[in-house]
Amino acid sequence: MTSFADYQARIETYGQAQLLQLWQAIKDRHTPDWPPGKALEYLILRAFHLEGADVTYPYEVRVKDVLAPYELDDKNDAIEQIDGAIYCDGLACLVETKDHSQPIKVDPIAKMRNQLQRRHASTIGVVFSRSGFTSPVSIFTQSLGPHMVLLWNGKEIDYALKRQCMRDSLVKKYRACIEKGTADFQIKSEKTL
Repeated sequence: MTSFADYQARIETYGQAQLLQLWQAIKDRHTPDWPPGKALEYLILRAFHLEGADVTYPYEVRVKDVLAPYELDDKNDAIEQIDGAIYCDGLACLVETKDHSQPIKVDPIAKMRNQLQRRHASTIGVVFSRSGFTSPVSIFTQSLGPHMVLLWNGKEIDYALKRQCMRDSLVKKYRACIEKGTADFQIKSEKTL
């Protein structure tokens, strides 16, 4: 069975050209060397890493990590599976990725909200969905206060990946959320807000 470390070692060999090829394979729904959804998880993190961000690749939080001083029989049980974390430009972000053929509903956003509730208030959530989001998701993310969850659809991933502006785009989305209260600011140009 392939481990988190194996996927990380594989993606860390990818440069920009290989990421663009992998992105095309994801869009074509043909990633035979990757289990469903894994290619997008690792692609997003590697794209940020190539732009100089500090990233943590997918990992699990286990009972023993949270309740270490307590004597429990099931300390190795996973309580969370995190798709990754991004640290750049003063932002600390938990990542969730979804590689589905239909727009994402509210469930992954609610999961992200629950994960954020266990973390420092300055942590933001970032959800990447190749197929986008349903209308209720946009409304739901507006009411998550005090937690911020930023939404990226497939067109935005495509735009930022091809222009190598993932970090700049993250900052644009963050600023739009601060200034306008919108979690799904659409990246349309490289101009700043």
